[in-house]
Amino acid sequence: MAIIYETANFIVESHEKPEIDRLDWWHIKISPKENFKDRFHLSPKLAIELMRLTIIAWKAMIAWLWKNWIKIWRINFQDNWNWNPELHIHLYWRAIDAKYQKFWNPVIPWNKAEYNTLNEEDLKEIRIEIEKLFKKEKFKNSEWWL
Repeated sequence: MAIIYETANFIVESHEKPEIDRLDWWHIKISPKENFKDRFHLSPKLAIELMRLTIIAWKAMIAWLWKNWIKIWRINFQDNWNWNPELHIHLYWRAIDAKYQKFWNPVIPWNKAEYNTLNEEDLKEIRIEIEKLFKKEKFKNSEWWL
């Protein structure tokens, strides 16, 4: 995993071996640094922090996608633990004009050499967007009771 952003309690990261090309369909993951079985085991403070970070990561992804002219339908949020029984949130996007997996078709994940991961510049741009968002009044600790 490539780290995009860290707080005292959470990590935002991207996969280094993509299941599909970065311009077709991609996702980032938010995980607590301490392992929790699911969101129901979070303290109220951590639950609020996770919600805020999820919204900020979503907004940062949207800004990055628009900047790179990637048209998407929406970003999906999933609280998965199919392969790993620990809380982590996935934020997925799918491009409308996808090259490898056309929009509306089910995702068929596999790794191929021609699939590109988010590169260092992508990660940096998303990180900068996250940092900008944390400075906005709407996302200050006092607005979130943190």
